[in-house]
Amino acid sequence: MRTRPKALPELSPREVLLFEAGIKLGGVFHQYLGIPVSRSTAPALARAIEQAVSLQPFVRDVRVAVRPSRGPPLGRGRYAYRYLAPEMLDVTVGLTDGRIEVEARLEHRPELRYALMRVVRVARNARRPVRSRAVRS
Repeated sequence: MRTRPKALPELSPREVLLFEAGIKLGGVFHQYLGIPVSRSTAPALARAIEQAVSLQPFVRDVRVAVRPSRGPPLGRGRYAYRYLAPEMLDVTVGLTDGRIEVEARLEHRPELRYALMRVVRVARNARRPVRSRAVRS
C-alpha cells in the first residue's frame, strides 16, 4: 500500500537564512578542527575558510579570525605545532535573500567553555554588497 508523502513545510526566506547560517557555521566548525596551524599560517587559513564559505548560496559576507595563541601546543622542539581548536575560531557570516538579512557568529565563550553559534541579527530591507575579508590574528 502506497502512502501519500506529507507536504513539506513552507519556510519563509527568514527561516531559510537562519537555517543556512547554522549550516555554514557548523560546517566551518566540523570541517577544519584539527588542522595544523601556527601564527604564520593562521591568516592564510582564515582567508581559505572565508573563500570556501563565500562560494555557498546566500553568503554576503564572511569574516574569520584564527587565533593560534588560544590553543594547546602539540609536540616538542622543531616539530611542535598547534592544531585548530574551537577556542581559536571567531567566525561571522552575513546572508541575504532579497530583502532579508541574517548575521550569525561562532565564537568561543570562555565562561561557558564552549564554542557557541548564535544569531546576531535579523533585518529586513538589506542592501549591502557582497564582500569577504580576512581578519588577521
